[in-house]
Amino acid sequence: MNTYSRQPVTFARGAGAWLWDTQGNKYLDAFSGVAVCNLGHAHPAVTEAVCKQAGTLVHTSNHFQIALQTGLAAELTRLSGMDKVFFGNSGAEANEAAIKIARLHGHRKGIAIPTIVVAEGSFHGRTLATLTATGNRKIQAGFEPLVQGFVRAPYDDLEALRTVARNNANIVAVLLEPVQGEGGVNIPGADYLRGVRALCDEHGWLMMLDEIQTGMGRTGQWFAYQHSGITPDVMTLAKALGNGVPIGACLAHGAAAEVLQPGTHGSTFGGNPLACAAALAVIETMKQDNLPARAAMLGERLLDGLSRALGGCKHVTAIRGQGLMVGIELDRPCAPLIQQARDLGLLINVTAERVVRLLPPLILSEEEADMIVDQLSVLIHGFAEAA
Repeated sequence: MNTYSRQPVTFARGAGAWLWDTQGNKYLDAFSGVAVCNLGHAHPAVTEAVCKQAGTLVHTSNHFQIALQTGLAAELTRLSGMDKVFFGNSGAEANEAAIKIARLHGHRKGIAIPTIVVAEGSFHGRTLATLTATGNRKIQAGFEPLVQGFVRAPYDDLEALRTVARNNANIVAVLLEPVQGEGGVNIPGADYLRGVRALCDEHGWLMMLDEIQTGMGRTGQWFAYQHSGITPDVMTLAKALGNGVPIGACLAHGAAAEVLQPGTHGSTFGGNPLACAAALAVIETMKQDNLPARAAMLGERLLDGLSRALGGCKHVTAIRGQGLMVGIELDRPCAPLIQQARDLGLLINVTAERVVRLLPPLILSEEEADMIVDQLSVLIHGFAEAA
């Protein structure tokens, strides 16, 4: 079906931070398949784990014990401070699980229409529930009626949440991204997540964080909420967890971890041996190479380099980032930069119309980071001058 506006290039192979197309052209990948390939392409540890597991056992179903799933859950809960995990196949599925936890939690408190607060500018998926939770009217259009049980508030605005609390007795949870990705790499104030945690504790709400893009080391910590020193009640993961092998996870802490019981949720493929083997290889590699810390270091290098190179460009309104999640905002739509960069062998993304989004792999070298800065700054200066 014609659901994608595809770029006119087909990739044949990849290695590390590089891709080669079917014509033999080489590209530096500063997008990582939308923050998926944190270990780059064809990482040997993931390749070995997938090949070995595919030759042993791929699927049995969740009617049986799955040792690799149990091991992966133990690793994730240890790293995150959460208590239990539900495994699915994607970020949208992970967020659906979080929404179901919130609704069951609310109904058990006697709330007839459990309502979740979501943020303007957010993105949580394309299923009907996650589409409704997403703060983008453009992707909702044509899919009405949307799912009831959501109210929207401005991002990074604690007073708005307090107003919602005063005016809606049905609130059971808040669902937020620690850093908004699709919304333009929007980074909240340092006290925002701590303030949300305090409000949720005060009102008995679940604090639910969508870490699908920010998780697995992307922002310089294993999970972005760890920058704030708080623990959410629910956290969702996907994207980089399998380095390209589809897997999603919904983690829960405290009382929220006990909400789902046999019969309340499930997945045919979720947490199967193949996906869990890949995810375990990802985690082990990230631990061995201390990749969250590397993401923090490389992110500072990118931000410093871009700030120096673009500081005098009057059409650049902001350069912001956390770890290897970087946004360069222009004062006008800048989608043509995608093709211009690709023509030079650099893969980037533009989101929210005016923000160049960089999501390079965590295994990026310092030299490759500098190449991104050099090539992109020349492109942006040229684009601004031609406007």
